[in-house]
Amino acid sequence: MKKNHISSAIILGLTSFALVSCLPFDDPVDDLRPSEVIQDDVVLQGEADHIDYTVVPTQQGLDSALLRIDTYLSGTMTGQKGMKGGKEGGYPVEHSYQLMMTLADVYAGYAVIPHYDFAYGSNIISSYQISDSWYKGANGQFSLVKNSFAPFLNHPDVDSIPEMKALLLLLLDFVSVEETDNYGPFPYADYKGNKTDNPFTYNKMEDIYNMVKDNIDTIQACFRYFGQKPQWYRDRIQQLLYKNVVISRDQANGIQGFETWRRLANSLKLRMAMHMVKVDRDKARQWAEEAVRDGVIESHENEVGMYPNDYGGSHPLQTISCTWGDERLNASFESLMMSLDHPMTRMLFNRNSDALMNVKTNTVSLEANTKIVGIRSGLHVGQGQSYGSNQYIGFSQPNPNFIGQLPLYIMKWCEVDFLRAEGALRGWDMGGTAQSFYERGIDNSSPFDPQNTALGIGYSNLLQAYKQLAEARPYTYQDPTGNSDDIESVTTIGVAWNEADDPETKLEKIITQKYLAGYPNSYEAWVDVRRTGYPKLFPVLNVEDGDGSLKEGDMVRRMIFPNTDDASLKEIQETGLPALGGPDQQATRLWWDVDAPNL
Repeated sequence: MKKNHISSAIILGLTSFALVSCLPFDDPVDDLRPSEVIQDDVVLQGEADHIDYTVVPTQQGLDSALLRIDTYLSGTMTGQKGMKGGKEGGYPVEHSYQLMMTLADVYAGYAVIPHYDFAYGSNIISSYQISDSWYKGANGQFSLVKNSFAPFLNHPDVDSIPEMKALLLLLLDFVSVEETDNYGPFPYADYKGNKTDNPFTYNKMEDIYNMVKDNIDTIQACFRYFGQKPQWYRDRIQQLLYKNVVISRDQANGIQGFETWRRLANSLKLRMAMHMVKVDRDKARQWAEEAVRDGVIESHENEVGMYPNDYGGSHPLQTISCTWGDERLNASFESLMMSLDHPMTRMLFNRNSDALMNVKTNTVSLEANTKIVGIRSGLHVGQGQSYGSNQYIGFSQPNPNFIGQLPLYIMKWCEVDFLRAEGALRGWDMGGTAQSFYERGIDNSSPFDPQNTALGIGYSNLLQAYKQLAEARPYTYQDPTGNSDDIESVTTIGVAWNEADDPETKLEKIITQKYLAGYPNSYEAWVDVRRTGYPKLFPVLNVEDGDGSLKEGDMVRRMIFPNTDDASLKEIQETGLPALGGPDQQATRLWWDVDAPNL
């Protein structure tokens, strides 16, 4: 039974809130507790995942319901934009995106922060240091999203528009899976129910995955039933979709109804299935085959995300990397791209912007604009965000003319193809062969038309040649500063699909190409590195800068719990740690991250 709980002590809900920031040009603010919910004095709590999709209100009844819920529905656009770093109701911006994504960029092996100092917030001396405002960032952005969606999902009048409830529940579940994949257990059920008062109960990851899967099944049933509703109702809901959903191009592409969202829901189920394949293979296969049978993303038109060219913006990484100097290419990523000679490499990254000096010989070891060169993860870098004070700023950065145009994907078609390739490799019914999905994933990894001159003339021909590469070429990473030793590429596989390869080599090829195609979606890339060990990355230096749980050669397995207030610490002790099944440390493996063979 639904209830309306009145609490004048609670501040909050549909409006956005300030995030903790360690970034330059931003003002420091107080830490955000996950139990804070921003809105008016009425806190609505009910059954967010209960969807009576057969309900058809009268036209007058729908009009009345929409009047009461309009503010809540329009407020969910704040959460949609927040899924990739939106702030204060706007589209993704650099500060929020950086707090949300940078640690994952580093942990996944895509990037390195080339300086240790920040104008506001805590410094971070090397890749694995625990730094307060950084490891809280992803959770802060998740909180913004769920604080936008939960009041809507728990409003009693939302049951008059069950399809919109199903869509927003899907998006909340999507970010919830990301949250648990980053940190582990969290109070998923309490948050979904819009609970605002302590205590909060942490749910196990396995339970979160199962609850999300159950939601997806209900959501799918709701979307399928939509076609049986009266035409006037379908027309009205279509108007609401176009007006209130900002993370798809359905309107521009002339797509009506819930086809995009049905495919997103199944693609999320497929992603979860592959995440948990080593801990529950039978259930993973069942979920994956159900997802593919019901229909996953199979075209660029089905992709979900935000497109800077549509709203007059740019990808936040353009400013983060190219203006602020806060990210540079990771040496592991350099080595991988060079070993395979990926045709996108020279489009994605610039050569070193300035001359680089060997500190041991005090001589120039690399002239400016000579090569694409990255920084070893974990290296103790310099101070300052300009080359004049810190030569690490001179290492390769993303190409601003290219990175700025990239969409901010929620889910990309090529990821789904690589997931299907992995499933087919495991003998599951994915609707095709591992080779067919693997090669199509490579072909469709670019967000732009292969004939587009932004990608260079003949890019499609370059891709065809790339897919024929039988073996990786020898490549040695050389640190121009002399602060780390030369190291041979750890990538020895080629690109060409070879049925004679052993299954493990085929899996490495699939995950390696998924990693390259998915850049800069570091959340999923970090999951893959943890669960499969692919792509192979250089060992992280100075792991002792972490929380003490990591040994040489280890990698961070999770972000530690982000909340440090007394109430949250008590909840972590009572339900968080038991749900985690280990200490609150970087080395603690998550539920699906088991030390077992991949196949």
